[in-house]
Amino acid sequence: EVQLQASGGGLVQTGGSLSLSCATSGLSFADYAITWFRQTPGSGREGVSSISSGGGAIYYADSVEGRFTISRDYAKNTVYLQMNSLKPEDTAVYYCAAVGMSGWSTNDEWKKSIYYPNWGQGTLVTVSS
Repeated sequence: EVQLQASGGGLVQTGGSLSLSCATSGLSFADYAITWFRQTPGSGREGVSSISSGGGAIYYADSVEGRFTISRDYAKNTVYLQMNSLKPEDTAVYYCAAVGMSGWSTNDEWKKSIYYPNWGQGTLVTVSS
């Protein structure tokens, strides 16, 4: 059974930093692309950042480009999202999702939640102004 465990959320002031982790199990980690999504009440899930199975292709939403960094550790089967210069509009529940493919053929496909069969439970990030 594929399992994804997101952690690291919390309360931080504007301009602060947080590091999220997505620990995975039950899958061949090196064969899966992993993506972070976020969701606020009343909104759909927004793609934040994605990393290909081999780590060579990385994507960011325009809203987080230059502030967030995604990475993956093959020894720990874990994907990280380092979030710096946080803003109140970054407040959301953050989810990690996995799909058994190497990467994406376009720069927008990774943002579509329908492509991901495997999801973690979410971790709440709150940025105070």
